[in-house]
Amino acid sequence: MPNSSSAKKRMRQDAKRRLANRSKASAMRTAIRRVQQAATEGDDGKLQAAVNLAYKRIDKAAKTNVIHANTAARRKALVARHAAKKGA
Repeated sequence: MPNSSSAKKRMRQDAKRRLANRSKASAMRTAIRRVQQAATEGDDGKLQAAVNLAYKRIDKAAKTNVIHANTAARRKALVARHAAKKGA
């Protein structure tokens, strides 16, 4: 346990940031899963909306350093591959 007041504050901040980062990462992974589901269903409108949302969530996670920029690029490529093989 922290002894100094600054260490206590740092612990509070870390906990708050950890929750925010987990939320962003979870939202990103959920959006990617929705792209996969929409691709298997074959609905073009739903797929395009899911792709747009996934790109947005991935970019947001990269911008706030939840994931590395190269990881974001790789995941966006993964989303594009899922969208390209729709209905398969």
